[in-house]
Amino acid sequence: MDSRVSELFGGCCRPAGGGAGGALRGRGGTAPGGGGGSSKAKKKNGRSRGGKANNPPYLPPEAEDGNIEYKLKLVNPSQYRFEHLVTQMKWRLQEGRGEAVYQIGVEDNGLLVGLSEEEMRASLKTLRRMAEKVGADITVLREREVDYDSDVPRKITEVLVRKVPDNQQFLDLRVAVLGNVDSGKSTLLGVLTQGELDNGRGRARLNLFRHLHEIQSGRTSSISFEILGFNSKGEVVNYSDSRTAEEICESSSKMITFIDLAGHHKYLKTTIFGLTSYCPDFAMLVVSANTGIAGTTREHLGLAMALKVPFFIVVSKVDLCSKATVERTVKQLERILKQPGCNKLPLLVNSDDDAVTAAQQFAQSPNITPIFTLSSVSGENLDLLKVFLNILPPLTNSKEQEELMQQLTEFQVDEIYTVPEVGTVVGGTLSSGICREGENLVVGPTDDGKFLRLKVCSIQRNRSACRVLRAGQAATLALGPFDRSLLRKGMVMVSPEMNPTICSVFEAEIVLLFHATTFRKGFQVTVHVGNVRQTAIVEKIHGKDKLRTGEKAVVCFRFIKHPEYLKIGAKLLFREGVTKGIGHVTDLQAITTKENGLEESLGPGQLSF
Repeated sequence: MDSRVSELFGGCCRPAGGGAGGALRGRGGTAPGGGGGSSKAKKKNGRSRGGKANNPPYLPPEAEDGNIEYKLKLVNPSQYRFEHLVTQMKWRLQEGRGEAVYQIGVEDNGLLVGLSEEEMRASLKTLRRMAEKVGADITVLREREVDYDSDVPRKITEVLVRKVPDNQQFLDLRVAVLGNVDSGKSTLLGVLTQGELDNGRGRARLNLFRHLHEIQSGRTSSISFEILGFNSKGEVVNYSDSRTAEEICESSSKMITFIDLAGHHKYLKTTIFGLTSYCPDFAMLVVSANTGIAGTTREHLGLAMALKVPFFIVVSKVDLCSKATVERTVKQLERILKQPGCNKLPLLVNSDDDAVTAAQQFAQSPNITPIFTLSSVSGENLDLLKVFLNILPPLTNSKEQEELMQQLTEFQVDEIYTVPEVGTVVGGTLSSGICREGENLVVGPTDDGKFLRLKVCSIQRNRSACRVLRAGQAATLALGPFDRSLLRKGMVMVSPEMNPTICSVFEAEIVLLFHATTFRKGFQVTVHVGNVRQTAIVEKIHGKDKLRTGEKAVVCFRFIKHPEYLKIGAKLLFREGVTKGIGHVTDLQAITTKENGLEESLGPGQLSF
């Protein structure tokens, strides 16, 4: 796929040719093999499947792993059976990191049998008792009729089980917000997080801006974070009913952290840094209905695909356009998504049922791309996006999370602040391990490749105090009197037991996505690897003298300023003007810590024990 992503960059994309097949629209477009299966459960589809009137509809067979559980019925279980069911629910919740989906009326092999009204009522009562036992709430997502071989109406019910929040252990998903300048990204986030519709002149976005020039121009130039919570019953928790971020965290079982990125081409390096450094789980590409795919839209789409970040699309400002204009923009998006560089299957969301299906299919299949059409002024279809975000499951399961937490501590430094009466504060993401308040770590590499000792004085997550930080979570750490001038973006804070690999020279296998002429030795590019962003010079191209657009090679780079902390296998993205390329790190010419040593002789304020 990587070599074809180049079609989305540098204006070199071929005109859309329509692609094969139509876009998925609503229930009729459920992709085979997904967990939603809404189209197969419909009465008419149950009778037409395979051309046979009574051929029963199926979901995919139940998986032993994952957070989806099939139950035929849960009517008056014995005490022993009830305890077994509760243990099973704990397992599913653990697999879904606090969330599970129960399909009631479905056999383990996926056959949609359905239950009568009385049986379904009794089953839901038992499910509610099970949820209470494990400290969770249940929400009915949808009900569907199944009558493939019966005159009596029978139903299956899809239920979301979510744990009640406990000590900030909510499920946290990060969503990067992409799109062209003036497409309505900040306004949409303002409406979602503040709970009030926009006035049509951008009032909703004012609370998101961080600088005066952003308020004056109306354009985002920096990275800002906004939070949207959902409680255990699936209800929205935002600033409309909570005065502070701390209250939102306390009331939420699931948190969506939006990373608002810049749309203007002038701030592209900031947008790339936000995508590579903050490790978003998903990306939301916002497209204005009245302008369509314009400006940096195609480039942002290409960035999300190059970094393999799953994305969904929001067509905004539908209140300004006629229905025909909105349809034209959607068709334009469908053509782009279906061409060879993308190979995506668009799913247009028009109802709550579509939103549930889209959330489940999106997490299970990398090819599905949900499309929402909404307005931040009238509020049209805004609830569909909220339903989608509420049900959207995490990409990693509990086992992967546990493995990360068992590794040594590694925290990426993305932001640096000085806070009065607190001292130096760093913001970033914990890549691995566990970080506790009062823990001693080392930070580096400095310009001369050394690591400095420091102490974590306090931790804040989503603007509220937190004593323990776990792998994958973003937070700010207070470092007390540690000298801010010794820190820079791109550093890492690691456990003293770790032997960090730092280097100035490294090799990467790359694909040149776009270059006007030829890419040669001596060419300088800005390299992005995780939270590292630095200019590097091309030292050598293995096996070739030069590269042209679309060609692959192993290239040796050398950082021109100072060494950096890199890992083999890390995703790499480089750019210089219109030149762009992607790849992964394959080899490091490491500078060991024994050569550089750990900085022992620290000046006043650098050591905070």
